[in-house]
Amino acid sequence: MEYVRNPMKLQESIVETIGSTPLVKLKKVISGSTATVAVKLEYFNPGGSIKDRAALAMIDAAENDGLLRPGGTIVEASSGNTGYAIAMLGAVRDYSVVIVCTDKVSHEKIETLKAFGANVVRVPFDAPLNSPEHYLNTAKRIVKESDNAIFANQSFNPANPKAHYLTTGPEIWEQTDRKITTFVCSAGTGGTISGAGKYLKERNGDIEVVLADPVGSIYKTYFETGKIDEAFPYLVEAAGQNEPFIPDAFDRGVVDRVVLVNDEESFLMARRLAREEGIFCGISSGMIVSAAVRVAQEKTKEDLIVAVVPDAGDKYLSRLYSDDWLRQNLPSMESHLTSGDSNAGSADPEAKS
Repeated sequence: MEYVRNPMKLQESIVETIGSTPLVKLKKVISGSTATVAVKLEYFNPGGSIKDRAALAMIDAAENDGLLRPGGTIVEASSGNTGYAIAMLGAVRDYSVVIVCTDKVSHEKIETLKAFGANVVRVPFDAPLNSPEHYLNTAKRIVKESDNAIFANQSFNPANPKAHYLTTGPEIWEQTDRKITTFVCSAGTGGTISGAGKYLKERNGDIEVVLADPVGSIYKTYFETGKIDEAFPYLVEAAGQNEPFIPDAFDRGVVDRVVLVNDEESFLMARRLAREEGIFCGISSGMIVSAAVRVAQEKTKEDLIVAVVPDAGDKYLSRLYSDDWLRQNLPSMESHLTSGDSNAGSADPEAKS
């Protein structure tokens, strides 16, 4: 057989590798459901998370609108993934990047931001929304005091959900050969579920959009009543809302229902995904997949459920994948740690963690 040499294929920059992430069928954690459950592995993005999509869209929009000029500064309030994405893109496009985060953010997240060249500003995690030390207010102040600077402001930036309407939704639609019946996702800013969910529903109005939400977050109450209730602490990171506001990026009208998942169930499922499916993911991924598996119990073999896996587990080594940290911060995990993390779906999803 004659060897045919393929022409050289080069990407102009790391930016061109964002998107087109794989969709993988789950086999071992689906608890006997006959429905198909597949996960959209967003950690295949170069910045390691789904936030690469929104970050690129927000920066592109700022450039196109003339708000961000060469040599400028991008400021964002972020607990991790969006910060990584903006820092990565800032390095490629020669922008300075300032990431404001709370002092509860893990050491590995801070070091990763610095590795991309970002300047990290830490503020008290318990600063109230009306405090000048609150992370949003700190980011706004930095922009005001800087020349040629923008606040990406992911929670209130329309480019955030638009990115998922233009990329994430269409990818899922095509990857499932237009057969998806249920879409399961979390909401931090709400950009992913709102943008991708809107696209999917426009293609097929029967597609169910399910919001997986941590017990303690305010989204479920807001979805059901339209009221902003008081949140209480939870350990799941990069999902839910514990601040007394609803981001503009969240479109309540796209969601069909909300499934609550507690801390224990979320952590257990994330660890199971790594050990049983080879999917090394973060805490919110465990929460989302737990919700998807629960939803799958109601479905038939004709159903195709797609759940988002937003990021990888490397950002959570000192928490999610640390037995010692879990024993100290989530004592209910003890029996699972000593028994190999089995029966991840047994936790009471309505229990306060």
